[in-house]
Amino acid sequence: MSQKHLGHTARKRFGQNFLHDQYVIDKIVSAINPRTGENLVEIGPGLGALTEPVAEYIDHLTVVELDRDLAKRLRHHPFLNSKLTVIEQDALKFDFASLLESDESKEKGKLRIFGNLPYNISTPLMFHLFSFADKVKDMHFMLQNEVVKRLCATHGDKLYGRLSVMAQYYCQAIPVVAVPPSAFKPAPKVDSAVVRLIPHKTPPAPVDNIDTLQRVVTTAFNQRRKTIRNSLKDLLSHDEIEALGIKPELRAEALSLQDFALLANKVNASI
Repeated sequence: MSQKHLGHTARKRFGQNFLHDQYVIDKIVSAINPRTGENLVEIGPGLGALTEPVAEYIDHLTVVELDRDLAKRLRHHPFLNSKLTVIEQDALKFDFASLLESDESKEKGKLRIFGNLPYNISTPLMFHLFSFADKVKDMHFMLQNEVVKRLCATHGDKLYGRLSVMAQYYCQAIPVVAVPPSAFKPAPKVDSAVVRLIPHKTPPAPVDNIDTLQRVVTTAFNQRRKTIRNSLKDLLSHDEIEALGIKPELRAEALSLQDFALLANKVNASI
């Protein structure tokens, strides 16, 4: 199967799969619903499958692209170059808050971020973006379908885990478009989907220290077959867990975000 699309060879190290199905592209652009005057940012624009149709609706778009060949291609695009600010950086390390530093960008309001994310870095990239949640209006990302299901899973679901809890602390997660492998070149071996992430104005559970929440959630799900009495034994005692109104014999997947917040606040208070 050819790894080349529109004259560019997909690079495995960048996790490149290029979207080409116009019907799917139209559905994604409709879900994003871009409007002139908004602070739109695309991560990994690639060959412009989403960039071009989104740009038809707006007067300016910031794109973050790591591949220097693709960044150069976008800077010299015959129709888009006047509308684009191309940032040639790794999105995993980029300070997205810097996009709101000018008076003009502040007037446009919070960031609206979208992209066909490289699947090999999608989870760490989302965690990086969550740290800018207060600067973001919404995000639309193409991901593996299973990752989207994990983002949206609720407690009691077998796909519910660390990503579910932490994502839902920051955002409401909504699946919006299903995407088959045939929509890409080269075609990936998995189904994909687009998820809409809308940051909460107020967190759904009060947390005293986000790092402690992360630690508790990670510890609990690292040993998800164990009861929380056992998986969290180095952080909290059986009696301390029970005093919070949480059954120590439950497993991590049975606990809600609110339960994890209670546990994290108890751990934080004892540090």
